[in-house]
Amino acid sequence: MTFRSILFPNTGDCIPNEGLSAPDFFFDLNLDQIIDAITAGKTEYDLKSFFYMPLQDAEAITWRHEIMQDLDATPLLDNIKAFAQRMRAMREHLAQSGKMSCKLQKERWFLDAADIYCDVVTRLAHDLSVAEPRSRGLLAFRKYVTLYAGSDSFTSLFQRTKKLIADLSAIHYTVLMNGLRVEVRHYGGEPDYASEVTATFEIFRQGAAKEYSFNFIDSPQMNSVEERIVALVALLHPDIFSALEQYCAENKDFQDRTIVTFDREIQFYVAYLEHTARVRNAGLKFCYPRVIRASKEVRSVQGFDLALANNLIAEGGNVVCNDFHLKDGERIIVVSGPNQGGKTTFARTFGQLHYLASLGCPVPGTHAQLFLFDRLFTHFEKEENLKDLRGKLQDDLVRIHQILERATPNSIIVMNEVFMSTTLRDAVALSRKIADKIMALDLLCVWVTFIDELASLNEKTVSMVSTVVPENPALRTFKIVRRPADGLAYAMCIAEKHRLTYSMIKERIGS
Repeated sequence: MTFRSILFPNTGDCIPNEGLSAPDFFFDLNLDQIIDAITAGKTEYDLKSFFYMPLQDAEAITWRHEIMQDLDATPLLDNIKAFAQRMRAMREHLAQSGKMSCKLQKERWFLDAADIYCDVVTRLAHDLSVAEPRSRGLLAFRKYVTLYAGSDSFTSLFQRTKKLIADLSAIHYTVLMNGLRVEVRHYGGEPDYASEVTATFEIFRQGAAKEYSFNFIDSPQMNSVEERIVALVALLHPDIFSALEQYCAENKDFQDRTIVTFDREIQFYVAYLEHTARVRNAGLKFCYPRVIRASKEVRSVQGFDLALANNLIAEGGNVVCNDFHLKDGERIIVVSGPNQGGKTTFARTFGQLHYLASLGCPVPGTHAQLFLFDRLFTHFEKEENLKDLRGKLQDDLVRIHQILERATPNSIIVMNEVFMSTTLRDAVALSRKIADKIMALDLLCVWVTFIDELASLNEKTVSMVSTVVPENPALRTFKIVRRPADGLAYAMCIAEKHRLTYSMIKERIGS
């Protein structure tokens, strides 16, 4: 039976992922922070590459959902973690073997690595046989491991490994020292002097004594004397050490490529589930979204910015969740309201949810239906780059033009506070032209803006507003609700920019 990947149901999707870099929008959506947190401590697996590869097939997303659900909070997850720990120990033994200068010691470390591998495969086959996975991926892999563990090649490796381990463990020898002369002989039943010395001095033990400890160099490398002793032992048992040499030569590539690939790829699921478990422990919810391309009716209930949640949880803060939905012909969510009210966080949440869903991962929230996009674009305000000699307005226009040239009806755009550097009149005119292009493409968009007019252009636009505490408008609730724009966003933006709000003027007068 052939089995290639636990991440990709179609072998054609298993494209080389080494060297991939983060998509352009990662920084704007804080996805870089999320992936850093998820993959922390797992550098050896190069998992970030997998998180840079969104899926384009809804069936592949369902495939990953099934595997996530099989592992999520089940004993099988612990079994997989134990499997990974043993595979890591095997790799460490192989690495140590490569560092050894003594040929015989190098071969013994290699044998121990193979012994660990044999036990790992046998244990994995057992754990999967008693587990009850429902996912197509784990069922197919279980069948593969069962067949591999029972194959002639693995059975032969297992038996030869165990026999060599037993033969080497059965070797006993005697070392005779006379001045600088060291002689090695076959063991002839001589007493163990170490135990006799210990027993002799035991009668002098009187309670706790002062401890005189010394620090010895604890290195796996043998010194020259030890190497010579082992070489002499090998001369006493030529058949066993010859078999060890032949074993190492014939089993240089003892690891099965599919098992090795699984060891790396399964960490994609393990890392994500471990991370979400920490967030769930703080009382937040995750769900398995319905991801579709046939409809652009999207919704999320109790979604949140995962990057912000990570920071707030660490600081003991409170995470505010928000909902959104688009139905029928609605395509653009226009978010307005007072500054520092959670608008940008809401826009990031929209982008994060869609991207994490495209990876086949559970997403923040209690329920979600999300769109399977072909490309995701972001346009967030950036500082002027003196090298390109463009002002902020020109830079905005150039970047938006590049996005609209590449976007398709199946794309998603997240824009945050564009045209802040120009007059209101020009900003409205430019924004209308861009909105017309977006609506002509019929793509999904979240647009954070101070221009309330955009919220009611036509039936394709939906207005959402960041709210404040009614009795104290200076306090933000960070809740974004679906309602008509209140017309206060731009005024407050300008007032705060020029320090002309009531509280700021009062403070300045007082000083």
